[in-house]
Order: sequence, then structure tokens, then C-alpha cells
Amino acid sequence: MRRQRSTKQRKLVYDTVQALRDHPTADEIYLTLRSVEPKISRGTVYRNLNLLTENGEVRHVAMPDADRFDWRTERHYHLRCTQCGAIVDAPMPYRAELDSQLAQDTGFQVRRHHLVFEGLCPACLQQNAEGKDQA
Repeated sequence: MRRQRSTKQRKLVYDTVQALRDHPTADEIYLTLRSVEPKISRGTVYRNLNLLTENGEVRHVAMPDADRFDWRTERHYHLRCTQCGAIVDAPMPYRAELDSQLAQDTGFQVRRHHLVFEGLCPACLQQNAEGKDQA
């Protein structure tokens, strides 16, 4: 992997991902950056997100609704609210032993796994409960 020279735009994209701790989409990053740097293009943001991901400086998180980007680069799990779409880091350690166990059981060479837990976040649970109370 060839190291790319740092640019002002790449630093802006990186800093925005670091500041937005809610697993933003590329479009959300672009819109945030436009308020600071009105001349930045969508293509520049996407290109720099790809480079930052390739260099391991940010993490790409594939989700059903859209690709997201994470400031945390170590392996970890996520929780996704199926109602509002919120994504948060799961408070549990990555279990590398699952990779070796699955490799042993299947013959696959498992390098890593991604796990997303889905359900309702506390805010949506409360909103649903309040809606039932009013009915």
C-alpha cells in the first residue's frame, strides 16, 4: 500500500470523521464540510474517504441503508436501530477466537468478521412506549 501525500482536503475529511462520532455517511461528511469549506466537491470527499480507509486511518462500515465511516479503527461491533437508523459502537470486545473456530470448522481462511446487532435504541423504545400510552 503506497502512502499518499497529505493534503488540506484529506485532513479536513479526516478531522470531520473524527468529530462526527455517529458513524456518518459520505454525504453527511460532505454536507458538514461544505459549511467549513464551501468549494470542496463531493468527489473530493469520496476520494479522500477511500484513501483514508485504505490507509487504515478511518474504518468503512457497510450498513443496509448506506456505507458509513468510523473514527475507531480497531475491530469492534456495532448496534443499529431499525427504527431511526442510529448506529453506535457495541460495548463488547471483538472476539478473534470466532475467526479461528470458524476456520477450523469450515476450512475457510477467515481473516475477520463484522457483526451488527439490530434492534431498537433506547430513544425509539421510549418514543414507542409514549405513543402506546397516548393511545
